Amino acid sequence: MSIRAKSRVVVPTRRASVNARTRIGRSARTEVNDSEASDRDALSEIDSEDNFVDSDEDESESEAESPSSDTEDDRPLAALRMSASASKTSVAQTRRRPPITHGRRRRRGRHSHEDGLRRAEQTETRLMSRKDRERAKLEKSHPDIKTMWDDLQKVPIIQPVAAVQPESITRKLKQFQLEGLDWMVKQEKTFYRGGLLGDEMGMGKTIQAVSLIMSDYPQKDPTLVVVPPVALMQWSSEIKEYTDGKLKVLVYHGSNTKSKAMTVKELKKFDVIMISYNSLESLHRKQEKGWSRGDDIIKEDSPMHSIHFHRLILDEAHSIKSRVTGVAKACFALNGTYKWCLSGTPVQNRIGEFFSLLRFLEVRPFADYFCKRCPCAILHWKLDDEHMCLNCKHSGMEHVSVFNQELLNPLTQSEDHEERSAAMDKLHMITARIMLRRVKRDHTSSMELPPKEVIVHNEFFGEIERDFSSSIMSNTTRTFDTYVARGVMLNNYANIFGLIMQMRQVANHPDLLLKKHAQGGQNVLVCNICDEVAEEAIRSQCKHDFCRACAKNYLSSVEENDGDADCPRCHIPLAIDLDQPEIEQDEENVKQNSIINRINMQNWTSSTKIEMLVYELYKLRSKKQTLKSIVFSQFTSMLQLIEWRLRRAGFNTVMLDGSMTPIQRQKSIEHFMSNPDCEVFLVSLKAGGVALNLTEASRVFIVDPWWNPAAEWQSADRCHRIGQKRPCVITRLVIEDSVESRIVMLQEKKANMINGTINKDKTSMEKLTPEDMQFLFRGT
Repeated sequence: MSIRAKSRVVVPTRRASVNARTRIGRSARTEVNDSEASDRDALSEIDSEDNFVDSDEDESESEAESPSSDTEDDRPLAALRMSASASKTSVAQTRRRPPITHGRRRRRGRHSHEDGLRRAEQTETRLMSRKDRERAKLEKSHPDIKTMWDDLQKVPIIQPVAAVQPESITRKLKQFQLEGLDWMVKQEKTFYRGGLLGDEMGMGKTIQAVSLIMSDYPQKDPTLVVVPPVALMQWSSEIKEYTDGKLKVLVYHGSNTKSKAMTVKELKKFDVIMISYNSLESLHRKQEKGWSRGDDIIKEDSPMHSIHFHRLILDEAHSIKSRVTGVAKACFALNGTYKWCLSGTPVQNRIGEFFSLLRFLEVRPFADYFCKRCPCAILHWKLDDEHMCLNCKHSGMEHVSVFNQELLNPLTQSEDHEERSAAMDKLHMITARIMLRRVKRDHTSSMELPPKEVIVHNEFFGEIERDFSSSIMSNTTRTFDTYVARGVMLNNYANIFGLIMQMRQVANHPDLLLKKHAQGGQNVLVCNICDEVAEEAIRSQCKHDFCRACAKNYLSSVEENDGDADCPRCHIPLAIDLDQPEIEQDEENVKQNSIINRINMQNWTSSTKIEMLVYELYKLRSKKQTLKSIVFSQFTSMLQLIEWRLRRAGFNTVMLDGSMTPIQRQKSIEHFMSNPDCEVFLVSLKAGGVALNLTEASRVFIVDPWWNPAAEWQSADRCHRIGQKRPCVITRLVIEDSVESRIVMLQEKKANMINGTINKDKTSMEKLTPEDMQFLFRGT
C-alpha cells in the first residue's frame, strides 16, 4: 500500500516536470529562431551606417539564450523554474534595450532602414540647440523657407526710367517724378502688385500717385485713398487740380451726411473715394465688434470693406506702424487688386514698424506667420478663445514670423556685429524690390528747392521755473527708480510714459501741469474776437464763443464791406444767432474747453519757452521781412497759451488742432495761405504734422522736441517742398537744463537707426538699447 501510494505521488510530478521542460524548450527554441532570423536581417542591412549594431553584443546575447533547448533536461523542477525565470528576465531586459533587441527589429522587418534614418535624425536633433531644433521643425513643415532668400535674390530690381508725361495730368512732372511713375507702373506688373513709395517729404508723392491712377483710367472699380484727417480736403482739391476735374471724387467723412447714406452700388460709381484713417477704423470696428444699444450688440456692415477696389493707396502709411491697432487692422481688412503705401518716414521709432507695411502690401513669405507643426502659413492669423489658431487649430505659440527671427531679433538683440550686418543686408534685399526712395539732396537742381537750415535755440530755465522743474524731475526719477528696483519697469510702460510727459510739459510751461485740474482760476468763457471774458456770451454753430457785442460789431463791419463773415477762429462761414439766450457759465464744461478758461490770465506769467518764441518772431519783424511762420507743438494747451501771448504781442494767428472738422481745417489753411496779414500758423503736431502743403511759410518753430525724429522731419518739411521759393529756417526751441536736452540726444540715436533701415546706410546702423528710458530720467 505504501509503495502504491508513493507511486501515485511521483507520477504526476514527472508528468508536470516533462510538460514544464517541453514548454520551456519551445519558448527557448522560439527565442533562438528569432535571434537567428534577426541576425540575417542585420547582415542584409549591414551596409547602412544608421542600422549598425555591435556584433559582439549580439553573440553574447545568443550564447546566453542557447542553454534553453528542446532536449530533455534532468535538472530538478525548481532549477528549471529558476532557469525559466532567468530566461524571462533576460528577455525582458533585452526588450528594454531597443537598439539591440532582435525580436523588436524582427517585428519591424523591412522598415528597419527607415527606422534607422529616423533614429539618426532624432539623435542629431538632440545635439542641436533649442533655437536650431525649432528652426528644423519650421523648415520641415515649410521647406520653402530654406530657399526664400535665394529665391528673393533672383527677383530682378526694377530700374526706373523716365515715363512719358501723362496727357491727363495738367501739371508738368519733374524728371524724378516721371521715373517714379514708371517704377510704379512696372511694380504693379510684378508678383507684389504694388509697393512703397518712400520719397522724402516734399518731393511730390501725391502727384505721382494721382498720375498712377490716371495711367489706367478708367476702371470699373474705384480707387480708395486713405489719408490723415487734415489731408482729406487737400488731397481732394489737388486731384481736381492735377486732372482738370476728370476724376469723380468722393470725400467720405462723418460730417458729410450724404456719403454715409450711400449704398455700395452708389459708392462704386466714383473713380476715387477719400477717407480718413479714423473714419475707416470706426467703420471696421462697428462691423467687427458693433456697439451697445441697451442689452443688445448692434453690428453694421462697413461699405469700405464690402468693395473690391482697383487700387488701395495709404498716404502717410506710417499711420499703421503698430500692427495691433484698430487703424492697422481696418487697413489690413481692405480688398484691392493693387496696394500702395506712401510715406516719407516709413520707419519712425523701431524697425518692427516696417513689418506692418509688409503685411498690408502682402509681401510674402516675409509677412507671413508660419506654424511649426503643419503647412499653415497665413498673413493675418487670429486665435480663438482657447488661444488656438483659427486656421490650423494649433497653439498660437507654435506660430512664428520669419521677419522677427531673421531680421528684427538680430538687429535689435544680437551683440554679434556680423549677424546684425547680415540681417541688415537681408532687409535691404526686401526694400530694394518693393520700395523706391529718393531724397532731396540728390535732386536739388531739378526740384529747384531753396536751401534749408536747422537751428537749435538753447536757453536755461528762469529761477522759479528751475526750482519747480527740479522738484518734478526728482519726483519722477524717484518713481522710475522704484520701478527699476522692483524689476517691473516694462510692466509700467504707460506710467513711465506719463512721467516723461510731465517733464516735457514742465519745460514748456508749469501751468500745463498745475492747471490741468485747476480748482480756482478764471473758469469763464473767453471771446474769440477780443480775447477777454465773454460778456453776454453766445456761441456759433462751429462751437466758438463770443461776446454778443463783439459778434454784432464784427458782422456789421463785414457787411459794410460787402463781404462774407467767416469765423475768426476756424474761418468757415460764420453762422450765429445774435438773439440767442446768454450761455450759462458751466464751470466743468468751461474747464474742459481750454486752458485759458482755467487760468486767471490777469495775473498770468509767461514761460522761458514762450518768450524764446516771441523773441524769434520779433526778430523777423525787426528785419521788416513779411515772412510767415508755422509753430508746432504736441500739446494743444501749449498752443492756446502761445496764441494768447502772441495776440497780446500784436501777432495775427490762426490755429489748427485735432478737434476741428476737415472743412474747418481746410478753411484755416486757406486763411493762412491767402491772408497776408496772418503771420503765424499754430499747428498741433499730430493733427497737422503730416500731409500739409504750406509753402507760403518759410519759418518753422518746433516748440517741444519729440524723441521720434521722423515726426519732426515731417513737420519741418511742411514748408520745404516743391513750390517753395524762399530759404527755409527750422528752429528747435530747447531748454538745456531739462529732459529736452536728453531727448535731442536720443533723437540722434533713432535717426541713425532710420537711416540704416530706409536709406541703406549701414555705417549709421546702431543698436537701440533698453536703457533709452533710463537715459531720459538719469542722463546716464
